[in-house]
Amino acid sequence: MNIPDVLGIIAGNGIYPRLLADSARKTGVRKIIAAAFTDETDPALTQNVDLIEWMRVGQLGRLLKFFREQNVHHAIMAGQIAPKNLFDLRPDWKALLVLAKLKQRNAETIFAAIADELAKVAVDLLPATSFLEDCLASAGLIAGPKLSSREEEDVALGWKIATEIARFDIGQTVIVKNGTVLAVEAFEGTNDAIKRGGALARKGAVMIKVPKPNQDMRFDVPVIGVETIRVAAEVKLRVIAVEAERTLLLERDAIIDLANRSNISIVARCCNRQAKI
Repeated sequence: MNIPDVLGIIAGNGIYPRLLADSARKTGVRKIIAAAFTDETDPALTQNVDLIEWMRVGQLGRLLKFFREQNVHHAIMAGQIAPKNLFDLRPDWKALLVLAKLKQRNAETIFAAIADELAKVAVDLLPATSFLEDCLASAGLIAGPKLSSREEEDVALGWKIATEIARFDIGQTVIVKNGTVLAVEAFEGTNDAIKRGGALARKGAVMIKVPKPNQDMRFDVPVIGVETIRVAAEVKLRVIAVEAERTLLLERDAIIDLANRSNISIVARCCNRQAKI
């Protein structure tokens, strides 16, 4: 990848936008511009970028105008938008026009439509993993003890289910214990799905999180962060299984440390989805 002189970050919540900004800077990006969202983006991002513009979720016209004015031609979506803010969405006229054209409104269609609008103003939306390749999960056991045969069977079952729900853009995560699916992620997000499934399991459940079968790596890429491990530890989850090379582990060292201390195994399966853990 050619290193852009100017990089735009469409910044959701969490530490992801800050880590991205720092990694891009180290790689050689000269100027970093951030579009931030009120009640979503961490204000601390201001310290990691050269210029930040605050706007409401749904102000697509303002986003496009901001990037155009700042001569941004390469951008990355980093961090999620909380579901509650999507329900409180107050789209501007530009966003209304885009939404009106969509037969289905889900992460895939909405983000793809935004990417198309960015392209119209000469902004190329880069893969969400750009500059963070070191954070991609490598195949094998990443943290915690080796899985039991029962846990491996639960991973295999959960993988099949998670791949199907991801294919229909329902969610990316399922919680399984002893051959039974306890929770399927929907609009509530990964952490709430963990809490729901973990409460039913009481302890020892297995979490599987996968990308879509034809994942567009520009957006909605699976991410595991410290908060995910903290929530998993609270409900005494035993295993977190992800797909190798297509899942971001943000703050990798902190994740591994917390997982080890919480007796949580993190495993990454190969992309052929058939490899044994």
